[in-house]
Amino acid sequence: MVLLWGRIRKNNKHKASKVVEELVTPNHFWCPISLDMMKDPVTLSTGITYDRESIEKWFENGNYTCPVTNQIVTNFDLIPNHTLRIMIQEWCVQNQKHGVERIPTPRIPISPFEVAEVLLHVKALTSRLDPYGCLELVQRIEKWGAESERNRRCIVENGAANVLASAFDAFANDSNERNVSVLDQILSCLNWMFPLQFEAQKSLGSMASLHCLVWFLKQQDLSKKEKSIVVLKELLSFGDEQNMKALVEIEGVNEILLQFLNKRVFSTPTITKASLSVVWYLVSSSNSEKIKLSFVELGLVSSILDILIDSERNLCEKALAIFDSLCSSDEGRKEAYDNALTIPLLIKKLFRVSALGTDYSVSSIWKLCKFEERDEGKVLVEALQVGAFQKLLLVLQVGCDDKTKVKATELLKMMNPYRAGVECIDSDFKNLKRSN
Repeated sequence: MVLLWGRIRKNNKHKASKVVEELVTPNHFWCPISLDMMKDPVTLSTGITYDRESIEKWFENGNYTCPVTNQIVTNFDLIPNHTLRIMIQEWCVQNQKHGVERIPTPRIPISPFEVAEVLLHVKALTSRLDPYGCLELVQRIEKWGAESERNRRCIVENGAANVLASAFDAFANDSNERNVSVLDQILSCLNWMFPLQFEAQKSLGSMASLHCLVWFLKQQDLSKKEKSIVVLKELLSFGDEQNMKALVEIEGVNEILLQFLNKRVFSTPTITKASLSVVWYLVSSSNSEKIKLSFVELGLVSSILDILIDSERNLCEKALAIFDSLCSSDEGRKEAYDNALTIPLLIKKLFRVSALGTDYSVSSIWKLCKFEERDEGKVLVEALQVGAFQKLLLVLQVGCDDKTKVKATELLKMMNPYRAGVECIDSDFKNLKRSN
């Protein structure tokens, strides 16, 4: 294979002209799978050399043959080809003037035995509540994971999440303040070990662990907040009602989550996104009426509407899901009626977020119209004025799930008597402002 590079020369008339030259690259430097220059050449038992990342992906995809020879591979050991790697590095150095970058020396991947040995020591140090010794080992695990995706897989597959979650529970039960460094480092590792296994879920779902996670949410350090809320999101995603019940019983947790959703409070996109998921899990759980009431009283309806104004689509979908759940309660609908942005925003988000977002919007509008008790017909008229009738017809035309179809049809029937004399105004709402 060849690489093309250019240099500038001047002719006798001092006019610059570009000369394209060919930089020949030895064929054995290229991986037969990716056709890229190898960074970490390894040799199979068949005698063929590949780049480590490419051949590992080949086997992970369920292949059991050598890509070049098509022989069935019985020994999957990958032997580093140091001689070839050094040749590639020397060639890169010799051709640096042509813009070729030197390939760094790859680190040797960790083995399952090394992981198991470290985890065994973590267990021992945890039983003695030694935060300093445990911190050193957890930092080593974090360093291994940062070196390559392969290392991360090896660490996770050998049960690191279960051991670290158990250690988190033990140190949290001892003292958050005294063990803050090791607890924070464990959270850093757990953030790339999802999905969590049952044993890890159980450890992180203990009262000590949950209180510690909420304690981290209250800290000033955004990094600590982010790692904690992401772990909470993962923990609640499994739908364990006991974990949800235990979490909402912790003093101040609802207020903290609402602060993260309030766009006027400094946060990070990761914190906002994870907080939306946590709130969604809480308000959609069984026996969630008290939870909804608490969030409504804290001003969640207004915060969700603020998010819907100009946030990206994935945030809007989660926000619409929460809003639809809040509209199932009398208190949630009351707050929605009192906010002038409710109907315009819900109509605006039809077809602008996702198919699921449209379903949530239709459901919310249906609940607000169906269960309106005061000023009967006011919400229907407002919806008509901002183009709801036309958009609901389009919902039925483009297709939707059965539940949404039923609600859209019922909404059209409820609106029909009010259509006469109602003028549809501009429905783009480009000048929507946040509520005060």
